[in-house]
Amino acid sequence: MTQVMTTKAGNLARLRGSLRGARIAPLAYFTVAQWREDAQRCLSQIASSLGDGPLIVRSSCRREDGAGASHAGEFLSLLNVSPADLPQSIDQVITSYGTPEAEDEVLVQPMLQDVQRAGVVFSHDPNTCAPYIVANWSEGGDTGYVTGGYGGRTWQGAALSPYGPPDEIAGVVPLIRELQGLFGEVPLDCEFAVTREAGNDVLWLLQVRPLHLARTSESPEAQARRLALIAEKVERGMREHPFLMGRRTVYGVMPDWNPGEIIGIRPKPLSLSLYRDLVTDAIWAYQRNNYGYRNLRSFPLMPHFFGLPYVDVRLSFNSFVPADLDDTLAARLVDYYIDRLLAEPELHDKVEFEIVFSCYTLDFPQRVQRLAEAGFRENEQALLAHSLRRLTNGIVHPETGLWKTDAAKLETLNRRREVLLGSGLDTLARIYWLLEDAKRYGTLPFAGLARAGFVAVQMLRSLLAVGVFTQADYDAFMGGLTTVSGQLGHDMASLERDVFLAKYGHLRPGTYDILSPRYDEAPELYFDWANKPPAPAHRPAFVPSEQQATYTEALLREHGLHCSAQELFSFIRSGIELRELAKFHFTRNLSDALSLAAAYAEQHGISREDMAYCHIGALQELHIAAADPAEVLMRSIEQGKAQYQETLRVALPPVILNPESVWAFELGKTEPNFITQKQVTAPVSDCDAGSDLKGRIVCIPNADPGFDWLFSHAIAGLITAWGGVNSHMAIRAGELGLPAVIGCGEASYRHWAQARRLRLDCAARRVEVLA
Repeated sequence: MTQVMTTKAGNLARLRGSLRGARIAPLAYFTVAQWREDAQRCLSQIASSLGDGPLIVRSSCRREDGAGASHAGEFLSLLNVSPADLPQSIDQVITSYGTPEAEDEVLVQPMLQDVQRAGVVFSHDPNTCAPYIVANWSEGGDTGYVTGGYGGRTWQGAALSPYGPPDEIAGVVPLIRELQGLFGEVPLDCEFAVTREAGNDVLWLLQVRPLHLARTSESPEAQARRLALIAEKVERGMREHPFLMGRRTVYGVMPDWNPGEIIGIRPKPLSLSLYRDLVTDAIWAYQRNNYGYRNLRSFPLMPHFFGLPYVDVRLSFNSFVPADLDDTLAARLVDYYIDRLLAEPELHDKVEFEIVFSCYTLDFPQRVQRLAEAGFRENEQALLAHSLRRLTNGIVHPETGLWKTDAAKLETLNRRREVLLGSGLDTLARIYWLLEDAKRYGTLPFAGLARAGFVAVQMLRSLLAVGVFTQADYDAFMGGLTTVSGQLGHDMASLERDVFLAKYGHLRPGTYDILSPRYDEAPELYFDWANKPPAPAHRPAFVPSEQQATYTEALLREHGLHCSAQELFSFIRSGIELRELAKFHFTRNLSDALSLAAAYAEQHGISREDMAYCHIGALQELHIAAADPAEVLMRSIEQGKAQYQETLRVALPPVILNPESVWAFELGKTEPNFITQKQVTAPVSDCDAGSDLKGRIVCIPNADPGFDWLFSHAIAGLITAWGGVNSHMAIRAGELGLPAVIGCGEASYRHWAQARRLRLDCAARRVEVLA
């Protein structure tokens, strides 16, 4: 017979003695009315049922676990209460109810002893509303550590997954399935603990209540069919390929062109298709090959699994191998890189700095020791050094470096855009050519300048590693950069509104998102024109000392790098600054194309919201074909909406190591990127436009140049879930001297974003929740 949910105490009382998957501790409970009528009788009941050991006094308010909404964690529970303190503790719990009802209850149980771990387990994922079993636990006996959002370990598995959780919580899956059977398959939220008795683990159920989902869940069978297709795709991708080095691959949301940061974990179809078209289907490989790396043309970098974009890491690692390197050594390198990522998946957003050798740097002899430890012979290390040195010389050369040619293409992009927008071409032709030019004269040179930017940052870090620069010098160098994004703060303070918007109006948070308003479409949303911020303090360009320049000159000669110290310093500065400038210019083409697409759709009775589900290929098809515009667009939109509903139901780990992790995975630890050496203590805010952000630590899941409006609000610090050490926001934070934690991962982000007040200590690489 199906059980009916009542109160916390009532549910546990009915289950006690009949539950097979876990124990339930002895309990005593009574209503507020009973306590007020005869407190002594209630205390006698507790004494006779539970003895005189330490107790836990728990809330069991009727509002806490009702059918309409959950108030989980809203009311008080008190631990380690002695019998003498029971009356006061019970009164405190009742007071936490606010205005208690007579039928509200108080639950008292003995404290469990020798608790090894405690946590919560859901029958469904609250984020996707899909039938994933999600367990979050921590070592020790305080479930409040995880129920209060303080992290711990998290495992997630599909309802019909053939792969179970870690041994430490092996019993939670049978337990949640048993409870679902008892309560009629409704979504459930349970608290559990594991104690140690006679050398064995014992699982205890502390609470069961309904889990309130934002929408109706699909069936486990429907979920399993989808995951089977994803696992099959992953398995195919793991096989050897005749034109690729490396025995297998890994998929990640952050390595290389980091889609998790740029378009998000679950982008809508238009954003996903635009990013593929402009960058990851072809441009990425074409330009990398131009810069001296292996030819990966015709290999799309970013597969997606029902709309969740991932980077094929084997492709990425192949593309970082110098083109002139022997195939045998190249294959060993790629396998080594992948093995390293498998061993340390937390490095997935730092592969170019911690795993891959993509350029020659002044600390290369120290870094290459990792290869020696992995069994690479001295002659193999020398061959790699020779290839990387030649490649790096070609990039940093003060006269013939490819980055100089790429920088010149930006002028062509801007000139052609003005001609195009001033022409008599129809809207579809303008959209088509804006995007074609964005590729040829925008993302293609941007890919090159981004490569130069990565080499520049690695060179700068190597100057720190070999002792030319101190950490203070490094920070001063970054702080003295002049990027177009940095200029935004100065221009906001000095330019008139219309002049400012003419320069920056094309920017939009979510560069590829048609639903994100441009600055010039909703200027009041982003900026307070009545209270302009003061111009940021001028930070002069860092000038290395004569001694530093002399030391660098000697190192360059020693390592066979064909540039002077001053030319190297100039390259580093230009490489970082031009990368940001290229991004600024090509996104104008993209932003204009999105605005034209929205206007074109509106002419045919289609909303901007619907266009977010349209594939960019539909607009390209309309440019070259005679067809009914509304019919073509709506067909793509309907397909996109159906696909996006599938996207919303899928949960995958940030790094997919094997097909099994499609079905079940534990979220691994993430090593955030701490920017600057500063400290700040401040209240926490999300990035809602129009809110007061001054003096606050702002939390945003991911960020691109369109989020630069944040810096006009004198924020105190920044935290992002996704982003690498060389991402746009990392560069901006370093330039501004803003303490920031970039790419902290989903678990830490949720924890910190829920806090009211944080302390960031970037020098100590520490974030502390204060409230």
